[in-house]
Amino acid sequence: MPDKLDKIIESKKLLLPILTEIQDRDGYISEDNVRQLSKKTKIPLSEIYGVATFYSFLTTKPEGRNIIHICNSPSCYVNGSLNIIEFIEKELGIKSGQTTEDKLFTLHIGSCIGCCDKAPAMLLNGEVHDKLTEKKIKGIIKKCRS
Repeated sequence: MPDKLDKIIESKKLLLPILTEIQDRDGYISEDNVRQLSKKTKIPLSEIYGVATFYSFLTTKPEGRNIIHICNSPSCYVNGSLNIIEFIEKELGIKSGQTTEDKLFTLHIGSCIGCCDKAPAMLLNGEVHDKLTEKKIKGIIKKCRS
């Protein structure tokens, strides 16, 4: 028969999938979500918040409709990711971690997204865009805006 400790251990194993589900449902993980989850699982608020802020694909604040994750790993870096980052920041008028005023785009810069052979690359709403150029990015942004 499982005791309280077994239940807590089981709930901790499920913490990341639960947080991912909350974000998929609500668009982000709110303070209220964290409090409710803590009450239900008996996991301390600090631990839940620690997980929610540790993983780069989780967010604790509302984001834009289009989420851009630009890879800046060594492969993308040597293939011009810094130029791509500067170009996107200029095009959107935001820096990493920011959202455009119209709530259309949020920009993140992170590490490897698994496209080293197609660098520089980014994820847009989870979809890979590779071998990026300024022209390609302009087209992607234009498509998102229409």
